[in-house]
Amino acid sequence: MSRFVRASKYRHVFGQSAKKEHGYENVKISSSAWDTNLISASGRYISINWNASGGGAFAILPLPSPFHALPNAFPSKLPDVIPLARSHTAPVLDTDWSPHNDSIVASGGEDGKVMIWKVESSIFDDWGQDHWVPQDLDPVARIDASPRKIGQVLFHPTAANVLASASGEHTVKLWDLSDAERSRAVLGGHGDTIQSLAFSPDGSLLATTCRDRKLRLFDPRSGGEAVRVVDGHGGIKGARITWMGDTGKIATTGFSKMSDRQVAIWEAGGLTNIKTTIIDQSAGVVMPFWSDNGILFLAGKGDGNVRYYEFENDALYALDEHKSADPQRGMCFLPRRALNVSDCEIARAYKVYGSTVEPIAFIVPRKSDSFQSDIFPPAPSSEPSLAASEFFAGKTPSVKLVSLENGSQSTYTPPPAAAFSAVPPPVVSALPPMSKSTTLPTPSAPHAPAMTRAESTPAPPPILAEIASPVTDSPARLTPPSRSASSDGRTSALEDENARLTSELRDAREKIRNMELQVEGLKANARKAQALLDA
Repeated sequence: MSRFVRASKYRHVFGQSAKKEHGYENVKISSSAWDTNLISASGRYISINWNASGGGAFAILPLPSPFHALPNAFPSKLPDVIPLARSHTAPVLDTDWSPHNDSIVASGGEDGKVMIWKVESSIFDDWGQDHWVPQDLDPVARIDASPRKIGQVLFHPTAANVLASASGEHTVKLWDLSDAERSRAVLGGHGDTIQSLAFSPDGSLLATTCRDRKLRLFDPRSGGEAVRVVDGHGGIKGARITWMGDTGKIATTGFSKMSDRQVAIWEAGGLTNIKTTIIDQSAGVVMPFWSDNGILFLAGKGDGNVRYYEFENDALYALDEHKSADPQRGMCFLPRRALNVSDCEIARAYKVYGSTVEPIAFIVPRKSDSFQSDIFPPAPSSEPSLAASEFFAGKTPSVKLVSLENGSQSTYTPPPAAAFSAVPPPVVSALPPMSKSTTLPTPSAPHAPAMTRAESTPAPPPILAEIASPVTDSPARLTPPSRSASSDGRTSALEDENARLTSELRDAREKIRNMELQVEGLKANARKAQALLDA
């Protein structure tokens, strides 16, 4: 055993559960068996899938925490009847808060509807008073997203008013909430139920896990089928995915064919497996959460523990785990811009168990009262970097960051991923199975241009105008200027160039599909040869 300990400023991070008065009790959690986190958080509120009769509903509550004062002595033990977001006609399966507005939340349900809600703080003014009568919330927009259920909803991290929804049709649709009459892109090719989805930090890529045991990478603006498809975890039980910040890596959790729980690290450009590690043999789905401190949190459903690992040099190093006797049914993490930096809180989770919501603060023990810049890198800002129309027109997204010390803004543009290369990763004939610890080269071909849309973007309808950002998504900015006669020639040239690029992209995808089939054949031959050698 080595006498040396790896140096890390996060080696002593510990999880601290809040007192009961700083959480919520008497919470009626949804009894739906659908696999989502059940809870989601913004910088001001949390949403919880609710067990409600007469259709689907979810609750919206102020953020429970010792650092966020609840309005008017808001009760930690909830009344039996509270205001609910109750317009779905079937159980709500997932909710997600806008990263650009702490009062905007989206929901998806078994009725195939996606709904957008805007929270007014005044709804909590009279809670606990004798004359108080609960008033349910109404959505500001309804989207007929699918004839089947909507299993997941996810806001875009950098473009304002862009939402992704995953449906029972085995597709992911992207919506511009300023014009929700039709989807702006449809991502297909999934062979079974979509289990999770995640945008890259700048939103230029979208990755999904599926019940067909495949891991897919999409260009969310061009639509169509995935630009990369690889075998994921071998087990059929739930697999989850998260991007590991600006490291260029993706983390997935799932099960092996022998039902061992696994965590795997992938190179984002070519979806090559870097390493797959067995966690344990428990049965609950593992929920992964990434912190920009370089820490990956793993919380298993049915477990009472939260493990956390530091990612460095393409490897995960175990730090510690927060242990509890209460097994969680769901969990979410607070946006980093809302953390309490004075207590060196680098992350905060909200754990759902039984009928309770419990905050858990992850703290680096430091004696100094000054701002600790080494453990608080800039966090994603609440200000979008693109309007929805700019994103779908193909403009390169960037990530706006905010300093947790003084609130100053900065911008970061990630390097383009090699996801759209027409050349697949090189194949070695004697490759071991991908579930083993394996490192493969990553292609470095240039980023193919995204398709642009020639159609103009209409102004947002009145019902959605109130959720549009006044800076980036105002009706004036979303309405394109009128085209003059002098620009017709240039427009025609752009349309010809767009058609040429679209044709080249289609040909490249066809080449990718053919090469992937060849790769699968080579892998099968390598396995047969290895079996003969072993015999």
